[in-house]
Amino acid sequence: MIFCDTSTLAKFYIEEPGFLAVRRAFESSQQIQASELARVELMSVLHRRLREKKWTEAQFLSATNQFTRDDLAGCWKWLPLAPAVTEAAAQTFATLPANIFLRASDCIHLVTALHHKIDTIHTHDRHQAAAATTLGLKTIAL
Repeated sequence: MIFCDTSTLAKFYIEEPGFLAVRRAFESSQQIQASELARVELMSVLHRRLREKKWTEAQFLSATNQFTRDDLAGCWKWLPLAPAVTEAAAQTFATLPANIFLRASDCIHLVTALHHKIDTIHTHDRHQAAAATTLGLKTIAL
C-alpha cells in the first residue's frame, strides 16, 4: 500500500524527474491511496501545464483522459475529506511550530494519512516532507 500526495500522483502522469520511479512503485503496489483532495489538485496540476504552454491541448486531453480511465478502473483509492479530517487539519496549525511552513492543502494530506493510521506518505514536496516529520509521519520521495 502506498499513500501519496498530489506531488507524487502527478509524477505518474507527467514525464519529469521521478516519473519512472513513481511508475515502477505504483505498478508494483496493490493499492495506491490518496486524499480526495488529490483528485482535484491533480486536475489543477494538469491544467496548469496547459495554461503555461508546457503542454499542447492534445497532451492535456491525453493526460486527463488517462487519469479518468485509471480512476474508473479503480487504480486509486480516494480517502474521504471527512469532517474529522478537516477539523483535525484546522487544529494542527494551533500546535504547529512557528518555523514549519505548511499550506492548508498539504496539511489535509498529512492529516488524512494520520486519520487513517498511515505512517508513511510519498511526497516530492520538501515543505510537506518537513511538516510530515514534525507530525510523526515518515516520508518517501520515489
